[in-house]
Amino acid sequence: MNKTEIITFDTLPKNVDELKAMSADCFKSPFKMAALSVAVLMNYENDRDATIEMMNYIKGPRPLSPFEIQFLRDRLGGKMYVVRSYFEGTSVANDYTVPPAPYKIEVSDNPYSYQNDDYATLYLKSSGADSLRPVTLRHKPSTDEWFLWEHTFLADIRQPQSQDPWA
Repeated sequence: MNKTEIITFDTLPKNVDELKAMSADCFKSPFKMAALSVAVLMNYENDRDATIEMMNYIKGPRPLSPFEIQFLRDRLGGKMYVVRSYFEGTSVANDYTVPPAPYKIEVSDNPYSYQNDDYATLYLKSSGADSLRPVTLRHKPSTDEWFLWEHTFLADIRQPQSQDPWA
């Protein structure tokens, strides 16, 4: 195992129609679905309702629960830099500014990523954290598709330099 893929997006989706147009092959790969989860969340501060609709789409038959919607509100309110930190080219020093397209996200697995049948725990690289951040996906055998299961990669990271009183 220990495979790493750099997933590239030319655009970031703003609504479920754009997501559907760009995501067909993402459902066939857990690596691409993990990266797509980050790409979808980039829209959160612009349009929360559209983002929740997109999240429900990539979660498949199990939409976001009220608890998960509140979790997103708590984690991302005033901290969109957490999501931006997953894009290549961001750093604490540049306040996690995402460079122009193409957008790149690094996703890795490890020997323990596939311990449970039909689940995969992959890891996203954040420029604001010392360790990789987990994201869990679930496989639907009847369609051979992967869906977002748990978005646990939204834990706090180092503050952007402009917000750090100790910088």
